[in-house]
Amino acid sequence: MSGTAEEDSPFPADHQLFAETFSLNSVYKLSGQELKIKQVYGNNLGVAASVWEAALQLCCYLEAEAVELRGQRVIELGAGTGVVGILAARQGAVVTLRDLPVALPQLEDNISANMPRAGWPSVPPTVLPLSWGENHTSFDSDWDLVLCADVVYLPYTYPLLIATLSHLCKNGAVAYLSSKMRKEHRTVEFFEEWLPSRFKVELVHYDSKQNINIYRASHQRDQ
Repeated sequence: MSGTAEEDSPFPADHQLFAETFSLNSVYKLSGQELKIKQVYGNNLGVAASVWEAALQLCCYLEAEAVELRGQRVIELGAGTGVVGILAARQGAVVTLRDLPVALPQLEDNISANMPRAGWPSVPPTVLPLSWGENHTSFDSDWDLVLCADVVYLPYTYPLLIATLSHLCKNGAVAYLSSKMRKEHRTVEFFEEWLPSRFKVELVHYDSKQNINIYRASHQRDQ
């Protein structure tokens, strides 16, 4: 994989960190695909503006483990720039990208910039707003894969994320969650306490240099 390097720092707590809006265009080579991703930095997008290392590692993991994507119904939560979901769509998945409304224009721009010359193998990715724990039940549960990259960083959202994942995965979808393990955000607590309360959880990848874990989770239907 290639592209600009992610800063090894916690998520900024202050979304006013960026006083002015500017964009950064980067190219990432992943799974034999070249993706052009625009990252829009400003005081509205906050953490959704960046391509985080956990997202790139999730892309590489899916390729290394030959996770089937073609023809699969895939939803990416907290999609941000959309790099994971867009890559899946270019590999033939039927993809829906979900994030807060403020992130949707960036997602739509990146989808347009990455349409293959021959058109999407399946259908163009769909972009829709989703607020965890609020309107998640308005979406169906008929998914094959739920993809999440660096969405575990605000402890007050953990029960909301669990409720959302439980709804989306209740009919058998498998979730892959890639996360930098930040002590200050109690990330370990989410994966060792919150997620196992409703899911069977398996650590499938660990990067000691970047301190990034990837987990595979399947819903425990009897809970």
